[in-house]
Amino acid sequence: MEEIRSELDCDGAVPYFDPADGGERAKCLFVLEAPGARAVQSGFVSRDNPDETAKNFLLLNAEAEIPREVTATWNIVPWYIGTTERIRAATLADVSAGWPYLQRALELLPEVRVVALLGQKAQRIRQLLASSRPDLSVIGCPHPSPLFINRAPGNRLSVLAALREVAGHLTTGRSRPQGAA
Repeated sequence: MEEIRSELDCDGAVPYFDPADGGERAKCLFVLEAPGARAVQSGFVSRDNPDETAKNFLLLNAEAEIPREVTATWNIVPWYIGTTERIRAATLADVSAGWPYLQRALELLPEVRVVALLGQKAQRIRQLLASSRPDLSVIGCPHPSPLFINRAPGNRLSVLAALREVAGHLTTGRSRPQGAA
């Protein structure tokens, strides 16, 4: 993290991995879009941050029975993108700029065997990730933001189904990418 902060000259705008998660023992990496203001304030990409996306993510992980100590959470754009008033949506250029940092984050997590890409922005790197790391199972998942969850009755269930797929990969020890024989 310090290298990224130094390279980008953005100090606390790159939150750390949550120490309440699995850290280098993580078997699953959740990848969201970009850290929000609360993550920047707390200094951590955490499901304990005081915002509705974090709360949804915490509750859905518990419901999917994914042990927190086997996970880590990161963002495809690891730095805050926005103004003091509000975050903005990540652009393709932001996602492209964040990709090398995701690769470096994965190097810090040697036990990861499944990566869940949460939201359309994170899912933009699905093919890159599958090509560069064929040893990983890559799962697409809708974003757990209230904007998505509350938009339609089945949306929460879509996120939960994807998280249950993650849980299945973790409990079976299956490490083959989706669709591999």
